Amino acid sequence: MATLFVVATPLGNLQDLTARAAEVLRSVDTVAAEDTRRSGILLAHIGASPRLLSFHAHSPARRIDTLLAVLDGQRDVALVSDAGTPLISDPGAELVRAVRAAGHEVVPIPGPSAVATALSAAGLGGDRYLFLGFVPRKGSERRRLLERAASEPWPVVIFEAPGRVGALLADLVELAGPDRSAVVARELTKIHEEIRTGTTGTLAAAYAGTEPRGEVTVILGGAPEAPSTAPDPAVSRARAEELLASGLSRRDTAARLGSEFGLGRNEAYRIVTDLGS
Repeated sequence: MATLFVVATPLGNLQDLTARAAEVLRSVDTVAAEDTRRSGILLAHIGASPRLLSFHAHSPARRIDTLLAVLDGQRDVALVSDAGTPLISDPGAELVRAVRAAGHEVVPIPGPSAVATALSAAGLGGDRYLFLGFVPRKGSERRRLLERAASEPWPVVIFEAPGRVGALLADLVELAGPDRSAVVARELTKIHEEIRTGTTGTLAAAYAGTEPRGEVTVILGGAPEAPSTAPDPAVSRARAEELLASGLSRRDTAARLGSEFGLGRNEAYRIVTDLGS
């Protein structure tokens, strides 16, 4: 049976393409690419000339049928994204399922990943981490994911569009506090690569009203370990009163209490609601 190769491609520096990936891209009949123009540059760089087909999040359903027809004809296909490893915040899962269901083999060709690259230079640890990809621009789901990010004990990796980095960092300051370790990695492996470390507060101030260029990966350091003993109720109550007086809503105050004192969501919210009783 023919094979679908899921091929990781460089984040920016073309020299990061592995020898195995180059060999596969030269040998396959068809390359399914998120952006055929960008992938065409890479293919020309390695002297590969397969047929290029566009395959992205908005491709019609029949495009999968087209690729299955290629495989059914005993011709191999490679799936690539714009940069990095396919299916990591990129389309392709439906194609992989369909290819397996049709009886063809799926072979990963590992290589660059913005997640691993950013973690390797962040200095925040990477033995355990949470990857959220692109969070919603607004709404309750965004709030839920960022509240979870603020409470996780290990680093949280988030992809963000350049124009929304400032807003993301401002939300993280609100939910995780201004003193949490964080990293903003921009244009990884490219000429203008920048890896800026600091706290949520300092980074939010740096990017307030400033739109960085290029692709951005944000890493939020893990929440501090919960104290071994329960916090003094008088201290947590006083902190809740202080946060409410500053203008935070009850929900936001409870989220901040949970982060600062290692409290469960229900316990933190009980402290806040008891203030009104």
